[in-house]
Amino acid sequence: MLEDTEAGTAAAMRLAGGVPLHSTLNVADPADWLALDAAVREVTWHHPQFLPEWEQSAPLPADPTQLGEPRLVLALCHRDGRIRQEAVRRSVRYPGLLPLVVIRCADWVGPVREHARKLLREALNVDSALDLAPLVLRVGRRDRGAFGVDVLGQILRRASHGQLAVLFADPDRVVRRFAYRLAIEGQLLHPAELARAAAGDQDTVVQDLCATAALTVLEDEDAYEGVLPPLLSARNPRTRSAGVTALSRARRSEQAEPFLSDRSALVRACARYVVRQQGVDPAVSYRERCTTPDDPELPPGAVIGLAECGNRADAGLLRPLLGHPAAGVRARAVAGLRALDCADAEQLRPLLDDPAAGVVRETTVALLPSAKELPADWLLERTRTDRPRHVRVGAFRLLEARGGTVALRAAVGLFQDPDMKLRTWAAQSVQRWRPSSDGRRGDAEVGELLDQSRHLFSDHVLRRRKWEAGVDS
Repeated sequence: MLEDTEAGTAAAMRLAGGVPLHSTLNVADPADWLALDAAVREVTWHHPQFLPEWEQSAPLPADPTQLGEPRLVLALCHRDGRIRQEAVRRSVRYPGLLPLVVIRCADWVGPVREHARKLLREALNVDSALDLAPLVLRVGRRDRGAFGVDVLGQILRRASHGQLAVLFADPDRVVRRFAYRLAIEGQLLHPAELARAAAGDQDTVVQDLCATAALTVLEDEDAYEGVLPPLLSARNPRTRSAGVTALSRARRSEQAEPFLSDRSALVRACARYVVRQQGVDPAVSYRERCTTPDDPELPPGAVIGLAECGNRADAGLLRPLLGHPAAGVRARAVAGLRALDCADAEQLRPLLDDPAAGVVRETTVALLPSAKELPADWLLERTRTDRPRHVRVGAFRLLEARGGTVALRAAVGLFQDPDMKLRTWAAQSVQRWRPSSDGRRGDAEVGELLDQSRHLFSDHVLRRRKWEAGVDS
């Protein structure tokens, strides 16, 4: 791969020396063609003396035998539009240079563009279109790049399912989206195949395209047998939620109940919608699951699900779960109490020392509104280096929200923290710090702390900070 400018320049110089194209770049990589195109323009602009005489100014040699493929590559990428235009015309005898013709279809010079488009339309067939699809779609993102994408679509609409399947596995998600859209438009994929694609692809656009298409074309209940299992077992929540919602249409609403406790909020919401169609109140199901605070099989999704559709009275079921052996349940219990506006600072404080980082994160968020009510010394003690990193982060976040001198003291104390990200955060916190309106002016400690942070400020800004705090410089 031509990963940088120097590599592209070296490739251009090798081509100028007659080195074959296949020995210069990876012809299967669209990025290499684009890099070469840019590199040749750079060379011909800044170092024209390194290229043959005809490449320094138009026109090309009258005798085509003087050219050859390597030199024609340089001509197709040349900064002079007249050379590019003539090179496009001559490239018809070199099918291996069709990628550069694709790039020239978006050329900024009109005649070059028109010649390239005419050649591309004549030369492109299904097989070559499949090979060039990644490059055409990349060029399609440029100004004047839509033509190539349109032609590509016209050609690939004639492709079979087996031919398009090559593009379904392309690492470029834009290529996969394009291929699946064509396949769906041409009805080349069965609903079960679309469901498996939605479950297996990592791109959310492909997931939505295929899941929606799989469910749209179904005509009878029996057809759901091959579609619902892949959707409902998918790792990505968007696909699972599509499958759960389809259960109502498939008259299988009872199968949505296990998804009430799904780890995804989107899937839980869809499951609640489906079970309500049966006249079932999902809150009742959640309450039944949460009545046993020491149940090791209690899913965290049931805990937060109760908060999502319950009421403040349900906080009584969530508080005992703060001591559950599973960290996920403890974290969701904290989140649930916050969602119900029932987070008690005194009750949640001990969870700042929880061994699970997820629990401490949720606890910190729940305690932020009460940050000024928490004991400053107690929080400062948790920023010491002998505490776990997640505990130091949570305590400092609360101290920063508290503001005032104690926040500045905590930030300066973290200058020597072993964690680089935490040190950087502390430095940024000091730079943002301002004395609080209710703080005591002229506090000598503030002056000392700002002096310890001198390396973060210019002399002018440091004097300004001290003046704001009422401290003598």
